[in-house]
Amino acid sequence: MAALTTSIGTNLTNKLEDMTKPVPKYFRVASYGSTFEREQLKKAFGFKGSATHNLWQIATKLTSAEGHSAIGLGVQNPLWCDARVASETSESGGNAIMYAMTERALQMIKGQQFASPMVMLDEILEELLNYGKKITGQDDLRKTFALNPLVAVDNAAWLLYAKVNGFDNFDQLIPGQYKEGLSARHKNVVSIPALTYGTSIDEIKKLADDGFFIMKIKIGAPGNQKVMLEKDKAFLKGIHDAIGHYETPHSPDGKIPYYFDANGRYDRHETLHEFLDYAEQIGALGQIAVLEEPFGERNQEDVSELTARGPRVAADESAHTVEETIARIDQGYNAIAVKSIAKTMSMTIKIAQAAYERNVPCFCADLTVNPILVEWNKIVAARLPAFPGWNMGMQETNGWQNYRDWEGLIQQYHPMGDREWVHTKDGVYDTDEAFFENSGGIFAPIPFWEEKFPA
Repeated sequence: MAALTTSIGTNLTNKLEDMTKPVPKYFRVASYGSTFEREQLKKAFGFKGSATHNLWQIATKLTSAEGHSAIGLGVQNPLWCDARVASETSESGGNAIMYAMTERALQMIKGQQFASPMVMLDEILEELLNYGKKITGQDDLRKTFALNPLVAVDNAAWLLYAKVNGFDNFDQLIPGQYKEGLSARHKNVVSIPALTYGTSIDEIKKLADDGFFIMKIKIGAPGNQKVMLEKDKAFLKGIHDAIGHYETPHSPDGKIPYYFDANGRYDRHETLHEFLDYAEQIGALGQIAVLEEPFGERNQEDVSELTARGPRVAADESAHTVEETIARIDQGYNAIAVKSIAKTMSMTIKIAQAAYERNVPCFCADLTVNPILVEWNKIVAARLPAFPGWNMGMQETNGWQNYRDWEGLIQQYHPMGDREWVHTKDGVYDTDEAFFENSGGIFAPIPFWEEKFPA
């Protein structure tokens, strides 16, 4: 009853605050520009049975009717968005298709007026998805293949909307009806590295020795289901033997939790149960905290029998929109990976609220993005309600592991790259008051990209 009273009080306060605030101004897109740069990875980043070798960094510039302008960045990953498209094109070909979709979205919004970026997204998403279906030849193209090309457009729209309305802080951008889902102010955000199935056990051990206490570990190794399962079991045993005994003051039980991401590679519940049976056999089951996207979106079966064994089962790629997030929660998924840097900030705000209303915790997952996009994710992670038993936000960040020149990217992409919150220390980001006051630096201009567009 106390929790219900608190919730009602919070809702009433938010509504009263909204009633006293001036109505935000609309923004009109008078013109646009777009460009991109390829950034090389240190080595192939393997997942979904394939790999990514370089990532296209997309920049879009929107100019309003009043003369305000803003640049938004995004990072594309065709393999993550729809592995079928990636398998039928070259890596550059898949990226070219996605970039064409970004261009198409910009054409769609030119000359149009919107009440907010969220309204803009609602108005163009389905049309853009249909365009993607035509140029890929995939009648059931995954919605992430339309959302990912929209990230740079959506980010530019948020920054333009902020300029038109005189906003200079992320909290000012969140509509009242979505504030509860992003109401925390964590002093720390966990920095979660990602490990592909090709990562050596020595490298995993070194990360644990360096203070990282949650790691995102890719399972679903290449091969058929039998080969995959045996490889995954061997990988789990190697990890557990190496770091299973490590202790951390941050986790509820003092042990290092395992966060496994299958990227939809398991085709049956029975196969995943075999993996969990083996984990139990070697004493690792209790440390598996999260199983992310084990089956993929086309599997609509309930997963409650899996969560009953202990791990949270998280939806990522299959939770494209609010509607699909709610459907996954109804199917027993009890954690949601949100990605403002892959599914747009507009959609992420909605998903976070829907999960909050259903008492399902969220965390931020990465798409191997550049340093300033890490902040677009971090401003969400620092505001998401904490996982039960934890007192901090959670965010996967693996760009520093995978880009060939991460420090150079900080200089190029991050206007506040020397601030403490930019760098991981003992496995966490220090999201202090300065971080919140500056919104991670997302409102500051980035000279490297400003120079890419004519005045």
